[in-house]
Amino acid sequence: MTDESTWTRRNVLRTSGAIAGVSAMAGCIDSLGSDDDDSQYSVTMEPVGEVEFDGVPETWAAGTGDWADMGVALGQEPPEALYLSHRYHTPYYDEIPDVNVNSEDIDSLWEDELTVEEFMELSDDVDVFVMDPNFLKGQGKWSDDDIEQVESTGTPFFGNTIFSQDYGFHDDYEYLTLYEAFEKLAEVFQETERYEEFEALHDEFQTNIEDVVPSDDQQVAVLWPQDDSFLTYIIDEGTSYKHLQDLGYKDALANTDVEDFHSGGGEVDYETLLEIDPDNILLRGEQYRTREEFVQNTVEPMKNHDVAQQLTAVQNDDVYRAGPLYQGPILNLLVTEQLASELYGVDEELFDRQKVSDIVNGDF
Repeated sequence: MTDESTWTRRNVLRTSGAIAGVSAMAGCIDSLGSDDDDSQYSVTMEPVGEVEFDGVPETWAAGTGDWADMGVALGQEPPEALYLSHRYHTPYYDEIPDVNVNSEDIDSLWEDELTVEEFMELSDDVDVFVMDPNFLKGQGKWSDDDIEQVESTGTPFFGNTIFSQDYGFHDDYEYLTLYEAFEKLAEVFQETERYEEFEALHDEFQTNIEDVVPSDDQQVAVLWPQDDSFLTYIIDEGTSYKHLQDLGYKDALANTDVEDFHSGGGEVDYETLLEIDPDNILLRGEQYRTREEFVQNTVEPMKNHDVAQQLTAVQNDDVYRAGPLYQGPILNLLVTEQLASELYGVDEELFDRQKVSDIVNGDF
C-alpha cells in the first residue's frame, strides 16, 4: 500500500474508534484528499466475510505456516510475524532454487499468550492479519470485543482455519481446501496469475502421484510422540493431511475409540497402540531432524522398548516423519514427494522444482 492510503485508512478508523462502513470510509477518504478509488477492491471468504482493501498489502502477518507458504508462493515477502514461527518449516525450501526464507527471521506472537496489546502494536507495521479470528477466540480465548478492538486500527483479519476439521469453533462456517484458500489469498495480493500457474503445476503433480500409489490399502497412524505415549491425529479433510489423502493412505485410528487430539485431547500409550497395530506410523514434530537423526533418536529407542518393539511398523521399519501441520502449496509438494519416496520407494522427482522457483520469482 502507498504511505498515503495506509495512513488515511488507519487514522480514519482510529479516530472514529470503530470499524467504519464501506460508504462511510469512502467518504472519509475522499475528504482527506485521496482520489485513488481505482485501487480499492474487496475479497470475500468465510468467516471474515467481505474485506475491503484500498491497495495491495505490502506487509502482513499470518497465523500459521500454511498461509505463510501461500504468500511466499505468490511472490510476497515472508510475513512479519506468525503465531509460532518455529512451526513454519522453511528448511524445506532448500530444495527449491532461489527461494530463501528463514523462519528465525519471523517474530513469534504466541510465546506465552496471544495478547491484544501485541496485535495493536503490530497493526502499525502490517497491512493485513492473515488469520482466522475464530481461531483467536477459540484457542486464544479472545472475545468479540478483542477482535473489534484490533480491527479498529484499520488492519483487517483475513483467514480461515484450514489445517484441521476437528475444532469445535469451526462448526458453523465453511472449510476450504488448500487451493481454495490459496486462490482467496491470491485475490488479496492481486496475484491470480501466479495462483493459476501453481494450480496447473499441482494438477500435473496429482497425475504423477496417481501413477505411483499402489492399489492395496495401507493403514497409517498419525501421532505426536510424548515420553511413553502419543497424541493422536485422526485423518480428516483438513489440509495438514492432504499429503496422506493424495497418497491413498487409510487411517488406522478412524474406526477405534481413540479421540482426535484437536477435538478431544486424544492420547494413546504403547499398549493401546499395539492393540491397533497400524501398518505404518507417522510421527509429527520430527521435521527438525534429518532422517538419520530421526532413526537414531526416535526409531531405535522404539526398537529397544519392551512393547514398542512388538509393533508391526517398528519391526518392518515403517516408522516415518509425518508432514508438518501447516502445509501451503510449496511445502505440500515437497512433503508429499518425500513420503512417496520413503513409503513407496519412489525414486524420481514428481514435480519440477525449477518451475516452482520460476513461479515464485515471476519468471512465467
